[in-house]
Amino acid sequence: MSLRLYDTGTRTVRDFQPRKAGEVGVYLCGLTVQGPPHIGHLRSGVSYDLLVRWLRRSGYHVTYVRNVTDIDDKILVRGAEQGRPWWAIAYENERKLAEGYAALGVQAPTYEPRATGHITQMIDLIQALIAGGHAYATESGDVWFSVASWPEYGRLSGRRPEDMLSSPDTGDKRDSRDFGLWKARKPGEPADATWTSPWGPGRPGWHIECSAMARRYLGDAFDIHGGGTDIMFPHHENELAQSRGAGLDFAEYWVHNGMLNLSGTKMSKSLGNTLSVNALGEKGFSAAAIRYYLSSVHYRSAVDFSEDALGEAQTAWERLSNFVHRAAEQLGLEATIGGMACSDFVNAMDDDLNTPAAVAAIHDMAREGNTALDSGDDTAAAGIAGGVRAMLDQLGLDPLDPHWDDPGDAKLTGVVDALVSIALEQRNEARGRKDYAAADRIRDELARAGVTVKDTPRGPVWTVE
Repeated sequence: MSLRLYDTGTRTVRDFQPRKAGEVGVYLCGLTVQGPPHIGHLRSGVSYDLLVRWLRRSGYHVTYVRNVTDIDDKILVRGAEQGRPWWAIAYENERKLAEGYAALGVQAPTYEPRATGHITQMIDLIQALIAGGHAYATESGDVWFSVASWPEYGRLSGRRPEDMLSSPDTGDKRDSRDFGLWKARKPGEPADATWTSPWGPGRPGWHIECSAMARRYLGDAFDIHGGGTDIMFPHHENELAQSRGAGLDFAEYWVHNGMLNLSGTKMSKSLGNTLSVNALGEKGFSAAAIRYYLSSVHYRSAVDFSEDALGEAQTAWERLSNFVHRAAEQLGLEATIGGMACSDFVNAMDDDLNTPAAVAAIHDMAREGNTALDSGDDTAAAGIAGGVRAMLDQLGLDPLDPHWDDPGDAKLTGVVDALVSIALEQRNEARGRKDYAAADRIRDELARAGVTVKDTPRGPVWTVE
């Protein structure tokens, strides 16, 4: 079985065939950095990190582009509200976004372009659209894309142009559905948020930014365009229309991730302080557990966030982590290296990144591994542990990856290990003198503290439940 992906453009699950053998170009619409990110924003980063990791595991050389929108109406509004330069707002939140991605183990893209660094490419694309009759400039200095000039407009999102509401951008455009490519500077806007253009001073519209940056780094045609379902319309619809209108083949596959919702409603920027990785960490949720939570649901599914669900994810993650650490401690670290992913995992990942089924396969193997450890079957346990690590690594969740080390947790683990070891020595001494009541009492006290003791042919082993 080879990789199959759901393509929004055709509404079908398609066999993935790159344009160029062995190479894949991926573009993900990054965030507009007007505020700090929360885990709802970070979901797309995790989803496409899983895709890129799997593409590379499948043998492809991947060029992965994830942009940063660092100039936008919302950023200018935030700057005015806070009495700070717009670029300071953008840079501060870009740093927070990078920290959030890094905390969740999201690998850096090949390129991470900023919109403000590609104004020339945007102007070139707008000029091509005007020359082709798909865009027009007005006396005010605005440039608009003519929706009526593109009969295929609406096919990606499934909307009919005649049913669409007027764009919030009004101005002197010819048709209420037309969208902005270049925005003339308005009174009161900062001078340093303005660039020179053939149509006068101004700045680009949101949609033209991504078309220009995708073309700059991936060429006129590339394989996969990603983003959230919330920006399928109008953003991706507009990207597609203007890119095709300019004569570019653009993206072959459109892959959209579902939203992470709160009480059935899309998370808003105002939640950034309460649902950030750091804020959730202060409530006892590890970054690894958050990544597990975001990875263990299908990328296309809408998910209603709750702390209870995140807590269940943390318990499940710790169950896998405990097995891997237990195997490494009992068999030696080297014994857990070099395993292979099982066929159920591979088939699940090839089936439109079916991570729920892939995660279920990992848990099945971990249970078999614990049984092998209990019975003293070191050979079987080592093979299983290696396989579990290999599969978790594909999800960016190898428990023995130093990225997931927490110095505070490591210190606490050392203390717990020492105390449990003392208790087990006392239990062994009690059993040696045939004081089984005392031995059972020690075991029961450990159980009440959350430490499960199992007697194996190699002696007692313990885990924290």
